[in-house]
Amino acid sequence: MEQQEKKRTIAIVGRPNVGKSALFNRIAHRRIAIVHDQSGVTRDRIVREVAWGDRRFLLIDTGGIRLFDGAKESSVIEMAVRDQAAVALADAACVILVGDAQAGIQPADEEVARLVRKAGRPCLVAANKCDLPQHEHGAHEFAKLAFPVFPISAVHGRGVEALMEEALKTLPPETEAERAAEAKPLRVAVVGRPNAGKSSYINRLLRSDRVIVSDVAGTTRDCVDVPFAIGTGPTARRYTLVDTAGMRHVHKIDSSVERFSLFRSEEAVRECDVAVLVMDAEIGPTTQDKFIASMIQREAKACVLLINKWDLARAKGYTETAALAHLREMLPFLRHVPVVFTSAQEGYNVRASIEAIDRVAGNQRRVLPTGVLNRTLANALERVQLPSREGRRLRFHYATQTGSNPMIVRLFVNDARLATKPFQDFLVRTLREAFDLEGAAVILQFRSRVRPGDPKPDAAGEEPPAPAPRARKPLPKRKPRADAKRKGIGRAGGSLTPKSRRPKRK
Repeated sequence: MEQQEKKRTIAIVGRPNVGKSALFNRIAHRRIAIVHDQSGVTRDRIVREVAWGDRRFLLIDTGGIRLFDGAKESSVIEMAVRDQAAVALADAACVILVGDAQAGIQPADEEVARLVRKAGRPCLVAANKCDLPQHEHGAHEFAKLAFPVFPISAVHGRGVEALMEEALKTLPPETEAERAAEAKPLRVAVVGRPNAGKSSYINRLLRSDRVIVSDVAGTTRDCVDVPFAIGTGPTARRYTLVDTAGMRHVHKIDSSVERFSLFRSEEAVRECDVAVLVMDAEIGPTTQDKFIASMIQREAKACVLLINKWDLARAKGYTETAALAHLREMLPFLRHVPVVFTSAQEGYNVRASIEAIDRVAGNQRRVLPTGVLNRTLANALERVQLPSREGRRLRFHYATQTGSNPMIVRLFVNDARLATKPFQDFLVRTLREAFDLEGAAVILQFRSRVRPGDPKPDAAGEEPPAPAPRARKPLPKRKPRADAKRKGIGRAGGSLTPKSRRPKRK
């Protein structure tokens, strides 16, 4: 296993809160990195393959460097942020040093420039926050760093075009190996609660400290894309591992940064091919784990269940057989999902987890033969009683697969409204067992077969509208009873109060 490397890389560095993530999003044309007024939001280095015009390259966003060389820091996270920035400088072909034009040059800016010179990389200075022309006079101060200076505004896009044109000139030409690697890699999102071991698992998989790991809950804030490959050449298996922030319950979130992190994690699930749900073996499945699992099912994503920290659970006498039975009981809607017991600390079953990811990804992209699909469904429906309503029973005509990743199967029946939820679950279980679709998501779409004289469905394939209800005949008016006329109830101005309770007239 080796990490995928590319030389056409631009790294963005600088001190905290100067607009590095805003510039990263501006170049990538997407809101990838979290932008906030709070200092030190970005911690891990965020890598994303982007395109500027017709030229593609890797763009790296780093955390703010606030430690001077040789200074001691008690915070493990601050030391790790500096180490991540140093790795980004070593991998980059060009460096963009971001400064604050309105605040002027600071000692921390000079320290970052010294680190760039030590790395020996071409560097351009982006004097950010030049939102108006009168702000550009502060950009001239950065000329003392002895690098070309470009006054820009990452928020409004002023000057970014000139900066990128100069940066792209420093990149080496694209190699044949990079052109061969242009095939879309398998996108794997690693999700779960805080402190479940997501970052530790990715580091063990890569055999390097790629993402920051600490005992502090919420260390990971952004979604970090990590290119990863097994093998070399055209036959290599390529992945993009997405390390996400821990998902806490929405009612327990007390800061806007954590709320943004939750939104990014949910977006990572929507964009991935396979979701790896990491659970703590000592704690077991919690309510939040069930919520994350239901979100994966709702987004129709292939899923692998990863039980991390198995070395600690095994030391307490737990066995995989008993733990698997408990998981199936607590998460019955994930019975089709493969379960892998791993230990990121010891490396136990890490390779088996990759095999499980490949297996469910292949199942998610399978194409079922139409003939075999219809025979399988017809045989299954002969053994059960089809649902009915108001004397009308469901009749199955035929089925065909209309999509993959996720798998979409369209069934044509006499009335799609008769397909109940238990009946749909039965058909999904039948397909998974018949075609061995372990871990894959299956979506059923029922369509009513149009009969002569019925309204036709529109181009989108929606069901025909239900017939309008019949108008009821008005009920005949009742004649007033004889005793009612006698008591004056039926006459205008009559009283409904009994005579015995009426107030006496004076």
